Amino acid sequence: MRTALVLLFLLALAAMPGALLPQRSLNAGKTREYIAEHGWWGTLLDRLQFFDVYGSVWFSAIYLLLFISLVGCLVPRTTEYAKALRAKPVLTPRNLARLPHHATVTADATPEQVMADARAQLRGWRLAERDEAGGARSLSAERGYLREAGNLVFHFAMLGLIVALALGKMFNYEGQVIVLADGSGEHCNAAPANYDSFRPGLTVDGTGLHPFCVRVDDFTVGYLPNGQVDQFLVKIRYQAGDDLAAGRWHPYDLRVNEPLRLAGDRVYLLGQGYAPTFTVTFPDGQRRTQTMQWRPVDTLTLLSEGATKFDPPGVTDSGERRTRQLAVTGLFAPTALIHDKVLTSSFPDLTDPAVAVDVLRGDTGLDSGRSQSIFEVDRSLVDSGRLTRVARQNLKPGGEITLDDGTKVRFDGVERWVNLQVSHDPTQLWVLVSAVVMILGLGTSLVVKRRRLWVRAAPDDEGRTVVAVGGLARTDQAGYGEEFSRIAARLLSPRRDT
Repeated sequence: MRTALVLLFLLALAAMPGALLPQRSLNAGKTREYIAEHGWWGTLLDRLQFFDVYGSVWFSAIYLLLFISLVGCLVPRTTEYAKALRAKPVLTPRNLARLPHHATVTADATPEQVMADARAQLRGWRLAERDEAGGARSLSAERGYLREAGNLVFHFAMLGLIVALALGKMFNYEGQVIVLADGSGEHCNAAPANYDSFRPGLTVDGTGLHPFCVRVDDFTVGYLPNGQVDQFLVKIRYQAGDDLAAGRWHPYDLRVNEPLRLAGDRVYLLGQGYAPTFTVTFPDGQRRTQTMQWRPVDTLTLLSEGATKFDPPGVTDSGERRTRQLAVTGLFAPTALIHDKVLTSSFPDLTDPAVAVDVLRGDTGLDSGRSQSIFEVDRSLVDSGRLTRVARQNLKPGGEITLDDGTKVRFDGVERWVNLQVSHDPTQLWVLVSAVVMILGLGTSLVVKRRRLWVRAAPDDEGRTVVAVGGLARTDQAGYGEEFSRIAARLLSPRRDT
């Protein structure tokens, strides 16, 4: 038990970096920024896995040792408890007057009558009646076995919780995806490739995902005057199981902390943002329109940044295409405010939307075969001169920029997007059950008191019976003195004190 307590303390201590430091699994970007800002110290912490605390070797080692310690603690304690349940209450002490609680009276009843009365008064206690020398009779009574049972249940439930959490890490998965909230945005839980980010469990390869589809029809959000969010409401439609083949959709109002539950999967609303729409009209009259989500850089005002990239139409030569690709980058403000000639936002709602954009032309890296962020352009392409800025301007919805070759870039407007998270954890119910059982077991062990009581009836020289009662609490909890007094009063009330 001492080892288990030490390991529990170490586990709590080891979890502290997970709460104080950014974790790569939750926010990889913030983790990179932290490491860059703190130089060698950040690099050292990264090597020591302080940014992946819950998957680190040292955290897992403490976790495993705690599991082994609990098993090693519970096996002998359970065995001893089983023996105690089968054993009779202990013998009556020779001198009951030495006990913390005791009383003695002289009665006219026989020892047999005293014992019968005591058995009736102590109904519900574990009893053992014995004959003693000189015609005396004694009764041993014990109560409160549920205290140890509650303690064992608590620790077994803790063991179950550890096992459930470990199994959850093996079979769970979690994915996040941004979906436009204009009725065109749809996400299907078919493969990890459908997600913007996907974290599988140790045994999940992405081939056995539960199939379902979600379509976002509308998204409304209410704000307080200070810009704080008052409420979110996402109107979605979903289909799963036989509905996929039949094409049936079911409506659902998705709110924060009110996830959509689908056969073990849960769909949560995590966040929101804006997706500006740009239309590029090329010199030959062909048009390309894109609505691309931009990333909030200010969570209070939803000032956002991003990059919308276009390939020129009709250009089949890869070399020429890489000189004519366009990227519209910059800032989007839902409520525009010019501060020191720089566009910013004063409120998160769409009251006066505007963008401040740079139009870049050249090689955007779209066909390079390398992965790149949808929110920004590759700075190395800009630094090398392969991607150059050809225009910069602030635009309101409907505003347009004309480039030197006649290409026109128009800011059409903006759509909302929502960030959805799909979580699958088959052990979630067992974690809940284990936690509830832990509380019940702990409550039982704290409330129930283990106590003993003895009654001895011995005949005296005058033909009467000396009745002695003694009590002992096996714990230091208060309250047994009052209980003993009540029991002793019932046992001794019809008799005269010596």
